[in-house]
Amino acid sequence: MPIVTLTTDFGEKDWYAAALKGAILKAAPAVQLVDISHQIEPFDIVQAALVLKNSWMEFPDGTIHLLAVNCVYSNQPRFVAVRHDGHYFFAPDNGILSLLLGDIALTDIRQLDDANAPAHFAVKHIFGWALGQWVSNHDFEQLGTAFEAMLLRRILLRPVIHAHQIRGTVVHIDHFENVVLNIERELFREVGKNRSFSLYFKRNDPIVSLSSNYSDVPMGETLCLFNSIGLLEIAINFGKAATLLGLKKEDVVELVFEE
Repeated sequence: MPIVTLTTDFGEKDWYAAALKGAILKAAPAVQLVDISHQIEPFDIVQAALVLKNSWMEFPDGTIHLLAVNCVYSNQPRFVAVRHDGHYFFAPDNGILSLLLGDIALTDIRQLDDANAPAHFAVKHIFGWALGQWVSNHDFEQLGTAFEAMLLRRILLRPVIHAHQIRGTVVHIDHFENVVLNIERELFREVGKNRSFSLYFKRNDPIVSLSSNYSDVPMGETLCLFNSIGLLEIAINFGKAATLLGLKKEDVVELVFEE
């Protein structure tokens, strides 16, 4: 039974996610649907790539991952299927796949064309049609048509690095309002060289030590740690860091190491 994951910006108060699932099951009744998230912020391909990047590899080989985020990025949106490391990704060609997977060979891309897809909510029809094709023969080279262009590329905002400083950015606020930064553990080690540091953000007091667990500090106290995906995170033990510290996506932070 093929596994199909769903990552969308549809939310759950409307009919869009349910209609997409219905179209998929009508075309391919035997698939097993797994929701990754329907709570991606509208049009936010960076958030969607972050969420799926840190979950898709947990699924078995052969899993199909559907990305329906910012599907109306142009008046003639294009949808593609990509083969990568034993998995398959169906998505709009709006830059999300370059954020998720990096460079992709043309031989691992197929264009998904459905001449009968209406202009409105085309993704429902195209994904349903493509999955119907897929389950009938499991032949990637026969899925859709050959893709002969370049995928649209998007580049993530990267930290600015100096000898004694890393200037990073808030890239995600999770369900617990922990604040995730675009500073990776290896970068921290490379620039920090085991030196003491101060993490400055907004007008709050800097954080000057690295925790390994949220409970390393008393309840209500601020901390920073590297989370399960290796990104630096600002949090409050049993508190909502984003709200209480006034932090939001794209805010800048500064990590300063002692000279």
